Amino acid sequence: MASVRTEALIEAAADDVWTVIRDFAAGPARMAPGFVADSHADSDVRTVTFADGTVVRERFVTIDDAARRIVYSVVGGGMCPEHDNASMRVEPDGAQRSRFVWVHDVLPDDLAPPILAAMKRGTAVIKRTLESGVA
Repeated sequence: MASVRTEALIEAAADDVWTVIRDFAAGPARMAPGFVADSHADSDVRTVTFADGTVVRERFVTIDDAARRIVYSVVGGGMCPEHDNASMRVEPDGAQRSRFVWVHDVLPDDLAPPILAAMKRGTAVIKRTLESGVA
């Protein structure tokens, strides 16, 4: 199983960043406008539409507010992995700075490179958005 990871230091308080990241339904569109065109949930499955037209369905797995960690899994849409598990975590790094960590485990392994490329682009947008206070 391939595992890919991105992280970024965000010049914003961890609680403020977590408020956006933990929003399962609308979080992707809030944190990455322009990269994500739309996100909405129907019960425990959200549909994320990316700016390039790709649509992915993701199932909510768990949220841990104390650890500032959300876990979800891709279950359909433009990508149908054999196995998928992703998590986003926010850690405080000082009073007004956070560390955003995004991990994605996937099978088959050949899905890892395009997922990592998308995660890198998305992480850059998330950083800019959350630092600007727009989300």
